[in-house]
Amino acid sequence: MTRLQDLYEIGGQSPWLDNLRRDWLEGGQLAELLALGVRGITSNPTIFAKAMSGRDTYDDQFRSLMKDHTVDGAYWEMAITDIETALGVLRPLYDESDREDGYVSLEVSPALAHDTEGTLKAARDLHARIDQPNLLVKVPATKEGVPAIETLIGEGHSINVTLIFGLDRYDEVMEAYLRGLEALVAVGRADELPKVASVASFFVSRVDTEVDRRLETLAGGEKGDAAVLGLRGTAAVAQAQSAYQHFHRTFAGERWEALRDKGARVQRPLWASTSTKNPGYPDLLYVDSLIAPATVNTMPDPTLRAFEEHGTLKRTADADPDGADAALARLSDAGIDMLDVEQTLEDEGVHSFAKSFDELLQSLTDKAATF
Repeated sequence: MTRLQDLYEIGGQSPWLDNLRRDWLEGGQLAELLALGVRGITSNPTIFAKAMSGRDTYDDQFRSLMKDHTVDGAYWEMAITDIETALGVLRPLYDESDREDGYVSLEVSPALAHDTEGTLKAARDLHARIDQPNLLVKVPATKEGVPAIETLIGEGHSINVTLIFGLDRYDEVMEAYLRGLEALVAVGRADELPKVASVASFFVSRVDTEVDRRLETLAGGEKGDAAVLGLRGTAAVAQAQSAYQHFHRTFAGERWEALRDKGARVQRPLWASTSTKNPGYPDLLYVDSLIAPATVNTMPDPTLRAFEEHGTLKRTADADPDGADAALARLSDAGIDMLDVEQTLEDEGVHSFAKSFDELLQSLTDKAATF
């Protein structure tokens, strides 16, 4: 078996690929990664921007679409083509795993991050246009996104909740999931519970990037307070490990058991943004430290291959929950406001995806002018 297969069989964690490119779908690279043990795919506006810009892979379809589509409409047709192809490739895994894995995620427009009704309409439209059971529509966990998530789950849709950066919002997301499932039961659709899937995508590495920057300021620079500087690189893993404890507490007890007995599935924590941004940190810091059952880690291909070469194969996400809590307490004592960190990162994440989407549409507009 491969190390990635062992991650699932031994560690109980599903490795997913955080990338989607048409040339990989057509050239066999995706099939190779699935053979290594990849069990799902996530995409986002930045990933599609990289895939579609600067390559001629999409030119023939784009040229044809521009005869009767806007640039925005053509983008969605091309993205949906890739998603539908990937869904077909992963459908056997979805069936064999009894709907546990084999999912492909597609995000609603980032322009809708603060528009509840717009998000609802877009997510429903994507589920209608791509009528496949292993599709996860991605909805951001903004203040406006959370009620949309509850409604969509209550309608029987499968959702990947994205852009989670803090524990309080994570709790709101899990509550929205439970309320959505309960709404499905309340309208007499309990038999659909086993078909509803959801993951809660907790972004990891960006937390260290922001907290480390703040610690350096608090310390007075690189040659400042050594005790404060020594806290760098501890926030992201500690918060994610604490999130796993929140997951266990939420999906336990009478309320959850009543849903579970009707066939409901837990909303698995998904560790996203798990490539290491700081070259001074271990390349698998956000993978090796977050292994536990009923979780997903979505990794870009270099991180997947690094894990295949030298990843850790032991349960780590809940090995020392008291240690994770203590690490967060030390950060608080040093002056780090994790609620403010969460909001800053959420704002930056929404802006970053919107910027990538706008740049992609401009790139496609420029290309259309050459036809």
